[in-house]
Amino acid sequence: MAEEKILTKHPLGKKGVNISKAKYETLKKAILSALRNKELTHTELFDRLNQRLEDKFSGKINWYAETVKLDLEARKIVERTSSKPQKYRLKPT
Repeated sequence: MAEEKILTKHPLGKKGVNISKAKYETLKKAILSALRNKELTHTELFDRLNQRLEDKFSGKINWYAETVKLDLEARKIVERTSSKPQKYRLKPT
């Protein structure tokens, strides 16, 4: 059986990539959890994702995390702040 894939989106309208839906869901859950009730810089966010998924994920965590983060931005679930350094947060609903 072929692995289910998802075509990601990009906030600047660039071409998305096809990735494993299971990996997408794992990263999405971890990103949303990390950003719940707090804003994080790119470095802080990726440090948390690496700590959390270190032994539970096959593949390059940072590559998948960047792909999923951009997709979540394109879907207006996550947004960047205008602060310096720039931070990420869940978009208020």
